Amino acid sequence: MGRKLLIGVDLGGTSLLTVVTTPKGKILGRKKVKTRPEEGANAVLGRIVDTINGAVADAGVKLKDVRAIGVGFPGPLDPQTGIVFHAPNLGPTWNNLPLADYLTEHLGLPTYLGNDVNVGAVGEHALGAGRGVRNMVSLFVGTGIGGGLILNGKLYLGARNTAGEPGHMVVLADGPLCGCGKRGCVEALASRTAIERDIRAGLEAGRESLLPQIWAEMGRNDLSSSILAAALERGDPLVSEVMRNAQYYMGLLVANIVNLIEPEAIVFGGGLVDQLGDRYLDPVRETAEQYYLNQQDKDKIRIVAGALKDYAGVLGAAIMANQAWKRDHS
Repeated sequence: MGRKLLIGVDLGGTSLLTVVTTPKGKILGRKKVKTRPEEGANAVLGRIVDTINGAVADAGVKLKDVRAIGVGFPGPLDPQTGIVFHAPNLGPTWNNLPLADYLTEHLGLPTYLGNDVNVGAVGEHALGAGRGVRNMVSLFVGTGIGGGLILNGKLYLGARNTAGEPGHMVVLADGPLCGCGKRGCVEALASRTAIERDIRAGLEAGRESLLPQIWAEMGRNDLSSSILAAALERGDPLVSEVMRNAQYYMGLLVANIVNLIEPEAIVFGGGLVDQLGDRYLDPVRETAEQYYLNQQDKDKIRIVAGALKDYAGVLGAAIMANQAWKRDHS
């Protein structure tokens, strides 16, 4: 077989997913476990090695068949040195940790790192909803709002390797406080965290809502994507209003992106988008298009849900590793 296969690792605060894949994105083996970040970096690093070995075994291949490892990491890093600077969702034991060197030392394979949302953009561009376009922006709506930029067919990292932070574009001067310490960021207005904050504030203020009834029926009291979808389906006034506001600010963000770089596609990911699809995206499109400077041929800019769902990051990490390996061996 030769060293043609790739390993992709998607390291999240909750779960750790590893796959063995062909360069064209065909998954041959996989292994998924809980990350357990509270156990510290050393324990999680050992778990990464274990999941890689597990995915290789599941694929029925050997490490010698693998060309390179790609890791999507949830925090700032240096892709050249393979050092992670810190990881807000994993804890302080990750500060300035040489992750790529660790995996290379333990597995004997070249290892390449990318920010988790950036590699998700690479995955959707190579294999998913952005396939075939030259310029694409990915937006991931989760606890925060992340993004990735594909410009002229390549991931754009910027002068300090930190380009693609759309969640911290300010769309409401003196708006709510964001986790970054500034006010009025899109993340503070339209992320899952912001949506949950505003719904719970409405409930505490005594606003009319079907949520208590839905929670009683389902035997839980969280605000997962499925709960929000059920509330919207029933026309819940509080959830509908909070979602409309979040979609409005997301639409402003999309319009700003389009007015700045005019990509052919803006690809959305995250559990909320996966669950709601066009019910989430239609109001975003409507607001965005109102604020485009150029009102001609608006349908040439596709605002769509991602196609790879939970596998965008892990496949993108593998694709990124293949691209980097080819660059190093050209």
